[in-house]
Amino acid sequence: MTATPANPVLRRPGPSRRFCVAPMMDWTDRHYRFFARLISQHALLYTEMVTTGAVIHGDRSRFLGFDPAEQPLALQLGGSKPDELATCAALAEQAGFAEVNLNVGCPSDRVQNNMIGACLMAHPALVAQGVNAMHEACGLPVTVKHRIGINGHDSYAQLCDFVGQVHAAGCDTFIVHARIAILEGLSPKENRDIPPLRYDVVQQLKADFPQLEIILNGGLTDLDVMQEHMATLDGVMVGREAYHNPYLMADVDRRFFADPTPRPSRIEVLQALRPYIAAHLANGGAMNHVTRHILGLFQGLPGARHFRRQLSSALHRTDDPLGLYDELLADMMRRLEPRDCPVQQA
Repeated sequence: MTATPANPVLRRPGPSRRFCVAPMMDWTDRHYRFFARLISQHALLYTEMVTTGAVIHGDRSRFLGFDPAEQPLALQLGGSKPDELATCAALAEQAGFAEVNLNVGCPSDRVQNNMIGACLMAHPALVAQGVNAMHEACGLPVTVKHRIGINGHDSYAQLCDFVGQVHAAGCDTFIVHARIAILEGLSPKENRDIPPLRYDVVQQLKADFPQLEIILNGGLTDLDVMQEHMATLDGVMVGREAYHNPYLMADVDRRFFADPTPRPSRIEVLQALRPYIAAHLANGGAMNHVTRHILGLFQGLPGARHFRRQLSSALHRTDDPLGLYDELLADMMRRLEPRDCPVQQA
């Protein structure tokens, strides 16, 4: 008979990962996430990567703080020391996150030097120890985001060994960026573009590990293509497209989560964001902390360039930022087709 642990950790049900917005440094901060949530109610959002050292020794209100409206929200950690990962996983649960995710995909030199990110793909046993420690420390789903390999460890057999060891440690969800990372000679930006996408490798991984939840990441820009991938995979994670073309998310709830709620118009999103901006200003913040994330809201529509230019340049020359925001809102309402504007009730 198997002994029952004295204090078993109770597992929370995990959030749906049918459509996720990727963690992106300097981009997916709390202001972007609040904005994104106004467009999609169901997409799973991720924080920027936060190192274990920052969480343990830094300003926790900054690194673990979020608006409840951002939920469902996952915390992404960067680290490799099991005890530190366990501490941070417990803190993530206390803070109210829906998931804790380990970064095994970032290729920058800075994180490599601290044994963080993609370099950990060469150390599956260490990743497994970290995942096990996190799994024991909290009741949240513990997930891993990783590449299909790194230079020198890029065979499919090595990928399967990595996934197998980490799964045995307690991870059932793998978010797979369908490129290898080249850790010497390419910048992080180049590592997002130059290594070829290998969706076939991710498909094969799901076929060989059907019991696991496999989420596809990398190069995804079209909802129709994403839906095709979901015929064999469990979900998608979108990065740059969800940032630069955020209104892409307006159709996500209906298509991927079967939510019949009418999608918000772009104007309705701006109207709903205004009180958030006003509160941020009242607390001493600058408006561009928020509005830098919304520059792509009108991508492809009349007035989009004017909207971007005004928020990027004129904003810094005005003493009345909310007044400028209201002027831009009114201007975009005049420019857009009626279907893009909210219906006015009598």
